Amino acid sequence: MKSLATLAIVTLISCGGKEEKKSNEIQIGQKPAATEAPAETATSSASDTKPSETVDLTNKGIGPIKNVELSPEIDQAMAAKGMEVYKNKCMACHKPDKKFIGPAPKNILKRRTPEWIMNMILNPEEMTQKDPLAHALLKEFNGSPMANQNLTEEEARQVLEYFRTL
Repeated sequence: MKSLATLAIVTLISCGGKEEKKSNEIQIGQKPAATEAPAETATSSASDTKPSETVDLTNKGIGPIKNVELSPEIDQAMAAKGMEVYKNKCMACHKPDKKFIGPAPKNILKRRTPEWIMNMILNPEEMTQKDPLAHALLKEFNGSPMANQNLTEEEARQVLEYFRTL
């Protein structure tokens, strides 16, 4: 009788472990296959490039920033201020060099325009609704919307300068 109870408990634990493993199969940065629309599946399989890896150096995004001039030299003082803003407002969801809740900003300027980056920082709600790339990123990161941290344009520009150092 005791061995039968032990066997039942072991079976339940092992089933529970498989159930837990199954729920952990979808990790940050992956889309659950069951929620993809057929058109998205076709698009994804056609390009195999994740939105976070997509290069688009023409899209300026939607928001107040229309033009950003970057000097060839990094403004170290501005980058230092940007690093502080980033640490205080962004690190809960973004790690500098690896995916977390949101994408890593390392090398972001090789994939996005400075205007797009600043508009995403300043206007994340409208960007994820109306900008196709921001919308695709929202889906790639399991529907985790970027929080509007209510940064000023100056703070967003400082964060952008910090991204140039990564």
